[in-house]
Amino acid sequence: MFMSDIPLAPMERILRKSGVERVSEDACMALRDLLEQKALEVGFKASKLARHAGRVTVKAEDIKLASE
Repeated sequence: MFMSDIPLAPMERILRKSGVERVSEDACMALRDLLEQKALEVGFKASKLARHAGRVTVKAEDIKLASE
């Protein structure tokens, strides 16, 4: 397990916005872990796309393409 960069409070807010009434800390941690893993995957793919385009800067278009 690694130290997270994302606090739990935003996870609770996201879950509440989706209609959840009560949220356990474990649920917030599970969502955070899932989102961080997905973000790492997208970031890695976006980095490869930027390098392929001859850039070192990742742009929004790279993120969008990487998340498809």
